[in-house]
Amino acid sequence: MSLNCELNETEIARVAEAVSAARRIVFFTGAGISAESGLPTYRGIGGLYNNITVDEGLPIETVLSGAMFRQSPEITWKYVAEIERACRGAGANAAHRAIAALEAAVDVCIITQNVDGFHTAAGSSNVIELHGNLGKLACTKCGDEVRVENYSGLSIPPRCGSCNGILRPMVVLFGEMLPDAAIHQYDDELARGFDVFFSVGTTAGFAYIFEPIAEASRRGKTTIEINPDLTPLSGLVSHRFDAGARVTLEAIAERVHNG
Repeated sequence: MSLNCELNETEIARVAEAVSAARRIVFFTGAGISAESGLPTYRGIGGLYNNITVDEGLPIETVLSGAMFRQSPEITWKYVAEIERACRGAGANAAHRAIAALEAAVDVCIITQNVDGFHTAAGSSNVIELHGNLGKLACTKCGDEVRVENYSGLSIPPRCGSCNGILRPMVVLFGEMLPDAAIHQYDDELARGFDVFFSVGTTAGFAYIFEPIAEASRRGKTTIEINPDLTPLSGLVSHRFDAGARVTLEAIAERVHNG
């Protein structure tokens, strides 16, 4: 494994060469790639909910759970709306755009845990949003779906214009399973095979991220982790960068495009 605390041209060149030679590459992305857009996390430095409990005396993971939504949707919506409001005005950053730019050179698939829609906004065309998208709402009664730019002007909880049923954000809440459609798309894409695997800004704590990259590493494929923190993948990948996603991906993309 090559560890890069600071970017150097040799390591960037090696990764860029592997990307240029690849037929297909996959990016697994998490919260870290959008942090440079100014998005807050739930907890930690700069987190929205650093206290142990929220107003209701419960952990944020409880009020943002599927069980709480079914019981008291107004409570879940209160915090979903707070998160959306804190993120409003942010957008795709240079890391998202660097990945999108690679599509000019190679077949790219993005599998993301993020619900911000930034990969699509940056121009990427093959994006699997495993955890959904905050900009999509669905009626819990009639099933109608709507897209919204933001939540300003929405009642809490918002109601369906067709049947007055309660709308819910089309995201995976705590305690819920991944959507079947996303799982099928994920399985289909991985079955096609990849030559290079990236893990960007994710702890890789879920098997659906860890296992494909770990298996690729065992088979000698090029695997890259971009994360300032160590993860379960850190000792397995062939290249690891602990610089930010933006500076690392921009350097790789520039080297690919310039040959």
